[in-house]
Amino acid sequence: MKKQELLKKLIQGNLLSLAFIGDSVHTLFVREKVLENSQGKMQNYHTLSAKYCKADTQAKALEKIKPMLTEEENEIVRRARNAKPKHQAKNASHASYTEATSFEALIGFLYLNEDQERLTQILQISIED
Repeated sequence: MKKQELLKKLIQGNLLSLAFIGDSVHTLFVREKVLENSQGKMQNYHTLSAKYCKADTQAKALEKIKPMLTEEENEIVRRARNAKPKHQAKNASHASYTEATSFEALIGFLYLNEDQERLTQILQISIED
């Protein structure tokens, strides 16, 4: 199944599926950047990566990019925010976890939509301090 076909299928259902793939895409991006920009020990790689992949940081990234989202992207974020996950966040508030899930769904959407330029733009903003 091609990415675009999978995207159409997932958009018709619960958008938590987009968050599932978006989490992986974001984590891979972060890990690549950590490896590019540091020369530390393996445990430092994990610590640096975790800083950007935790719910609170992803929620803040979403706040930064909200003003620049298209109507379609805003709709993905809104629907993902309203989705009902079956588990609770371990180290984040419910609000942060919900926003982080919305951010991950947006990343999953852009990845499956094969909009590499937009995906890279949003991912880059997500790791800027």
